[in-house]
Amino acid sequence: MLPKIAMLRVHKLASFGVTIRKLSTFTERDGIGHILLDNEKTRNSLSLAMMDSIQQHITAHQENPAVRCFVLSAKGHVFSAGHNLKELTADKGTDFHKQVFGKCSELIGVILRAPVPVIAKVDGLAAAAGCQLVASCDMVVCSEKSTFSTPGASFGIFCSTPGIAVARAVPRMKASYMLFTGLPISAQEALESGLVSKVVPSDKLDQEIETICQAIKSKSRSVIALGKKFFYEQIAMDVNSAYRKGEQVMADNLGTPDGQEGIKSFVEKRKPVWRHQ
Repeated sequence: MLPKIAMLRVHKLASFGVTIRKLSTFTERDGIGHILLDNEKTRNSLSLAMMDSIQQHITAHQENPAVRCFVLSAKGHVFSAGHNLKELTADKGTDFHKQVFGKCSELIGVILRAPVPVIAKVDGLAAAAGCQLVASCDMVVCSEKSTFSTPGASFGIFCSTPGIAVARAVPRMKASYMLFTGLPISAQEALESGLVSKVVPSDKLDQEIETICQAIKSKSRSVIALGKKFFYEQIAMDVNSAYRKGEQVMADNLGTPDGQEGIKSFVEKRKPVWRHQ
């Protein structure tokens, strides 16, 4: 029997003698679900198949209690150049184009609703829908050489949907600069604007991701899931509604086994023993 990783990457159509290679791979190591975009030939473009592949990895493993977070990374020097423009030609038709953009929105929704954090690990260029994907993750750690852009207008396709994610991550003036000029911003600019969580040298990227993942793993999975769900809910609320809802969420949190264990362990000056329920 093939190893799990091999089965995810390749499957053979014996009747045609054809080997079809998966566009992304999934491996779980020590509670961390690693999703690797693996299609350097197209600069890890977000084709319909690529987006579906990423989505399937998340939905297939997000309820696994052993998985505490996902790390989304890419092979090569381009995290993702955005949508595959070959899928946006006129001969594909409007219905197919809507399917591509609909799948992207669906993938973003899956990331936001996942019960565990999704962390983007960027070591290169993230452009257009690739930048949208990054901006939609819960956290982003990038290398100093990384750049971010929304250059769609340069190709006659304004980055309207990428702009939704970018405008919710960075101030309006920075978002409009990126969208109207198409010019890239540096890792440091992305950090100052709030597009990324942290910038480190390339050789420290894995170490920083490990530090973040270990910090997440030290928490109760159920408490993180509860917190993530409310975090995104309250962003869309007015402040008074958010506080009213938050009060109830905090009370509900305290009523959970891990909520009580956290308080008890603090009082008793010991490490908590989470039940993750």
